[in-house]
Amino acid sequence: MQWANHFFINQTRISLDSPAYFIADIAANHDGDLSRAKELIWLAKSAGANCAKFQHFQAEKIVSDYGFRHLPVGQQGHQAKWQKSVFEVYKQYECQRDWTQELVEAAHAAQIDFMTAAYDYEAVDSLEPYLPAYKIGSGDITWIDLLRHIARKNKPVLLACGASSMEDVERALSAILEYNPSVVLMQCNTNYTSSAENLKHVNLRVLSTFAQKYPEMILGLSDHTFGYVSVLGAIALGARVIEKHFTDDNSRIGPDHLFAMNPIAWKEMVDRSRELESAMGDGIKRVEENEKSTVIIQRRGLWLTRALQKGEVLQASDIEMLRPSLENGFKPYELNHVLGSTVNKDKGKGAPLLYDDIVSTS
Repeated sequence: MQWANHFFINQTRISLDSPAYFIADIAANHDGDLSRAKELIWLAKSAGANCAKFQHFQAEKIVSDYGFRHLPVGQQGHQAKWQKSVFEVYKQYECQRDWTQELVEAAHAAQIDFMTAAYDYEAVDSLEPYLPAYKIGSGDITWIDLLRHIARKNKPVLLACGASSMEDVERALSAILEYNPSVVLMQCNTNYTSSAENLKHVNLRVLSTFAQKYPEMILGLSDHTFGYVSVLGAIALGARVIEKHFTDDNSRIGPDHLFAMNPIAWKEMVDRSRELESAMGDGIKRVEENEKSTVIIQRRGLWLTRALQKGEVLQASDIEMLRPSLENGFKPYELNHVLGSTVNKDKGKGAPLLYDDIVSTS
């Protein structure tokens, strides 16, 4: 399999040496209201997101009403707390297909990318003219035919892999890469309870496993944990696409508001992430520009413990290692080169031993 080590989402370069690309997943937090959906696009932009993302599903094409009503107790997960049936909730929070043009125009006006997760073939095809990339949710990682259909659109594919094994990941990637090399592989943990305990399960080191297995593939994090510590960790481990749910108010009623980030928290996350990226550097060990003076003032040089006359031979007792370390002075690791040499000029007590002060015996 071959994969791209860089590509573009609209005008933004996605690569290992590029800043992280932030996706604000508005998802169902529009609450079935187009005006709210457009307002959230603008709020996402002001909070520092690169992309405002929605989820295009139709209840009858994504869930079985009968199936969820007859799930055994204990298998309903976080949806067991919903006040309506799973089907009714999905129906209520559909992103209406006739909103698309207005959503795209709002994103264009806000100067933010528009994206969505398309959960059926009709959504994939009808939204294609508007999308710079496709996001595939974790729940569809085993729907290989849909993955292939999306991959054939020849746009970047962002694949989340929550609640998945490595076998699931390999199967899905193989299907996508058969047609499309532009892939983002996103680590994910699909627990939507916002519990702090979820940090124990986000397993960010999977990103390192992915990096070893798929060298130079673009990696990401689709995150549902509380706060943004997992985001900082993911960026440090190489993630270059970050997705977090976004809302204007965590107290609102709805399936996604509780574990989403509000604009204040989101902006804090982006700001701290940009600081982290600045701190990460390029990996080349060197004396940095802002620490060059400390090479002089913190390192030690060779300094004379007594006055010497020209022609005297240097002994160990004549030298001590003190700060500062002059640019033209001997360094402690050069002591053996100095011992046994003769000074070629008179030197006072406490003077530095400089490179042009001795005649070497070697």
